[in-house]
Amino acid sequence: MSDTDLARVLDGARVMPVLTVPSAATAGPLADALVAGGARCAEITFRTPDAEQVLKTMATHGGLTVGAGTVLTPEQVDRAVTAGARFVVSPGFDEEVVAKCRELSVPVVPGIASATELMRALRVGLDSVKLFPAEPLGGIPMLRALAAPFPQARFVPTGGIDAARLPAYLADPAVLAVGGSWMATPAHLERGQYGEIRRLTAEAVHGGAT
Repeated sequence: MSDTDLARVLDGARVMPVLTVPSAATAGPLADALVAGGARCAEITFRTPDAEQVLKTMATHGGLTVGAGTVLTPEQVDRAVTAGARFVVSPGFDEEVVAKCRELSVPVVPGIASATELMRALRVGLDSVKLFPAEPLGGIPMLRALAAPFPQARFVPTGGIDAARLPAYLADPAVLAVGGSWMATPAHLERGQYGEIRRLTAEAVHGGAT
């Protein structure tokens, strides 16, 4: 497996909604709203009891390429892939998680926060990583500082990014895609604000020219 697989799975989509979904009942309407807004991929975080069912429902929607996020263990990789995850995202670099993803032929995006962690990822053959948490780490200047000595690396910055910061990240040639949660928050879901989710998603995707 190589990270060109991730690029192929994303198929040019550069805006990735990162979703923490408390209830599986909202998964269908959420998928409809995201697709109506122009999203073509989404990351479902494994932070809620319903995460697997949410992933399963959204993966069968047809309009979205869905991955699993906040994956911390090989066992979670198994569960995520069984539920339909097309890619796996982790907040940090874990060799066992990477190995399990390779075993299942699923692209993995490990989180890195330093040059040392990036070198570990590159050493095992990964060239796409999640810069996390992107904004607390320093944002665009941090991204560019890491990209300079590692021109082969591609980044999926996530963490603290909002609509105002999105265009600058997307403009950087080292960025493969940008993850963000502002488009569909748990508060939006609790209130049933699917129209607002659609609007925010459309704004983000338009800015990403996906």
